[in-house]
Amino acid sequence: MRRRSVALALSMIAILAGGGVVAFRFWPEPVTAAPPAAPPPVPVVAASVKSGDVPIYLTGVGTVIAYNTDVVRSQIQGQLVSINFTEGQTVKAGDLLAEIDPRPYQAQLDQLAANRNRDQAQLTNALANLNRYTDLANKGWATPQLLDTQKAQVAQLQNAIKSDQALIDAANVQLSYTRLTSSIDGTVGIRQIDVGNVIHPTDPNGLVVVTQVQPISLIFTLPETVLPQIQQEQQKNPNTPLKVIAYSQDNKIKLDEGTLGLVNNEILQTTGSIQLKANFPNTKHMLWPGQLINARLLVETRHNGLKVPASVVQQGPNGAYAYVTNHDGTVATRPVKVAQISEGQALIDSGLQANEQVVTDGQYKLQPGLHVTILTGKAAEQAKAQSAQQATIP
Repeated sequence: MRRRSVALALSMIAILAGGGVVAFRFWPEPVTAAPPAAPPPVPVVAASVKSGDVPIYLTGVGTVIAYNTDVVRSQIQGQLVSINFTEGQTVKAGDLLAEIDPRPYQAQLDQLAANRNRDQAQLTNALANLNRYTDLANKGWATPQLLDTQKAQVAQLQNAIKSDQALIDAANVQLSYTRLTSSIDGTVGIRQIDVGNVIHPTDPNGLVVVTQVQPISLIFTLPETVLPQIQQEQQKNPNTPLKVIAYSQDNKIKLDEGTLGLVNNEILQTTGSIQLKANFPNTKHMLWPGQLINARLLVETRHNGLKVPASVVQQGPNGAYAYVTNHDGTVATRPVKVAQISEGQALIDSGLQANEQVVTDGQYKLQPGLHVTILTGKAAEQAKAQSAQQATIP
C-alpha cells in the first residue's frame, strides 16, 4: 500500500513537470511597446524681420481747441432788428452777423452835426468882424480892447468846432456799433439772442460765438521725463518744428498732420507732465474744438531699425519674447527688447536679426523645439481670422 502511494506521488510530479515544459515552450513572449509617434507640425503664420527707417513717436492724449475764439458782444444797448447768419455757417472776418436799431444813434449824430454847423457859421461871422476891427484899429478908430475881445471870440469858436467834431467822431463810433460783425474767419455757433430782443453789453453769452477751426490747435500732455529728449531734437533743427500727428481715440483714423508750436514754460507738479501745443491746417475739418484725440510727436527717425508685426511680441514672466523659426523647421523662443509699438509695427532694440523668420500668429499652440508648418496665402488669412475669433471668446 505504501509503495502504491509513493508511485502515485511520483507520477503526479512527472505530469506537472511535463506540463511546465509544455507551458514554457508555448507561452507567448512579452511584446515590447513601440516608441510614441512624433507630434505633427503645428501650422503657424510667419513673417520676416525687416530693416529700414522707423519713426520714433512720443504718444499723449490731448484736447482740440479753436485757433481763435470770438464771442460776438454788443458794445451798445439796443433792439436787434436783423440776424444775418445761420447757425453753423462759415463766415469771414468783417461779415455782418446782426444789426441793432440805428435810429437813436443816427439822430444823436445828426444833432451833433447841426451843432458843429452852427458853430461854424458863428466862426465865419467872428472872423469877418475880426478883419473889420483890425482895419479900424490900424486907422486908430477901434480900441485895442475891442480887437482883443474879437480875437478871443474867434479862438473860442474854433475850439468849439473841434469839440463838436470830436463828439461827431464818437457818435459815428457808436453808430458803427449797431452793426455786429465777425472779427475772424470761422464757424458760427448757436445763437443766444433772437430778433426783437434788447441786447446789452453786459449780456454774459453775447450774441454768438465764432470759432476759427482752420487752422486749429491741440493741447496735449507728455511725461516730464521726455522733456530733455524733446529739447535736444529742437536744438538739432531750431528752424524746423517737430511733426505732430493726430489720431482718433481708437488709433484707427489719422485725422491730420501738424507741427509743434509750443512747449509750455512750466511742468504740472500735480501730474508730473508737460503741456505742449500743436497747430494743424485742418483743411478737411476732421478736428473739432473740444475733441479728445491721441497725439504722436515725432522726435526721431531711426535708420536701419528692425521692425516686426506687433503680434510677434509675446509677454511672459521674464518679459517680452518672440518665436523664431529655425532652419530645421523647429521654433525657439527669443527674449526681445521693444522700443515702441506703433501702427501695428513693433520696433525691436535687441533680440532679433534682419531677415529672420518670426511667428506672427498661432503662438498659443507652440512650445520650444516643436516643428511648424508655415501657412501662406488664403490659409494664413483663415488662421488669422480663427485666432482673432478665439481671442474674443471670454
